[in-house]
Amino acid sequence: MLTRLGIVTVTALATTAALAPSVSAAEHRGDDQSRGARHAVFVQTDDPAGNRIVAYHRAQDGRLTAAGSYATGGLGGVLDGSVVDHLASQGSLTYDARHALLYAVNAGSNTVTVFSVDGDRLTQRQIVGSGGRFPVSVAVHDDVVYVLNALDGGSVQGFTVHDRRLSPRADWNRCLGLDPDATPQFTHTPGQVGIIADGSQLVVTTKANGNSLLVFALDHEGAPADAPVTTVQSGTVPFGFVQHGPHLLVAQAGPNAVATVMVNPDGTATQSGAAPTGQAATCWDTLIGRTVYASNAGSATVSGFRIGNGGVLEPLGNTATHPGTVDSAASDNGRFLYVQTGAAGIVDEFQVNADGSLTALDSVTVPDAVGGEGIVAF
Repeated sequence: MLTRLGIVTVTALATTAALAPSVSAAEHRGDDQSRGARHAVFVQTDDPAGNRIVAYHRAQDGRLTAAGSYATGGLGGVLDGSVVDHLASQGSLTYDARHALLYAVNAGSNTVTVFSVDGDRLTQRQIVGSGGRFPVSVAVHDDVVYVLNALDGGSVQGFTVHDRRLSPRADWNRCLGLDPDATPQFTHTPGQVGIIADGSQLVVTTKANGNSLLVFALDHEGAPADAPVTTVQSGTVPFGFVQHGPHLLVAQAGPNAVATVMVNPDGTATQSGAAPTGQAATCWDTLIGRTVYASNAGSATVSGFRIGNGGVLEPLGNTATHPGTVDSAASDNGRFLYVQTGAAGIVDEFQVNADGSLTALDSVTVPDAVGGEGIVAF
């Protein structure tokens, strides 16, 4: 399933440790008692001095209360040129519902941390190498996980999940072949990795370093083709995406729009339309039912679109956020949207109304999360 996709790049390094949260009220049960996420929002700080996942309990009215803070055992990272979005990616914190695991990238350490999830509590299970440099996104489908590495021309690394741990597959590493010297880094590194809903294709967006969608065919085990099929979309700067039915809804930072794209069986991608946000730096998107919400980092807004037949997008208007609108996530009941804002490390809380409009509820300031990206909600 293509939700908050990302890839976990892993080498042979692996460690296992239990981490106690810094908030005593969030004492967790043992690993064997983990049962999955419930009524929770998890936010990644991406702090270069020490990455952490901050946990919040979601009340029935959608408001958040701090529930714990968990060190990943790795470092956050900052791409050159970034201001409010240090990873410049979507899917850097990804939930694996099948195994009740949370995957967090440590871009400054070239590792991925695996947590088991029990309600709004986490237990660290593993730290594993990403299989490349500067991991930024993780994707999951059944027992297959992929990690996207952003630097040195980009790469993807595949893993399988066994006993709730990641096992790297040395033969599932592929270089993307992007220009490693293109600058600035934050606009010229790949933006997201995702797996098509049936598990047959792996998709990577390249942003301004190619303005392309790269599609690797996956075999029945999850192994990638030797090379991707490349579809160039000149000037679009494809960034984050979600899947709705047969279509990808791709946030395009070039025209500041959300595009409807079909990935064909042969790996080519066909764009059937695009809806402009009228805002600046449209880079991330989140799906709730038949509505997609796009984050506009340069305008401090979220743009809503109702999805019609054939993936046609009907604009619902813009909603103001705190400065530096980046990644977002929806509660599992679809009633609430949580939006990260990187200028001050604030998460804005919104109620999702029946017509798709958003009503502001409150906000929380995440400690040491200025420029941070990565959020999941339940």
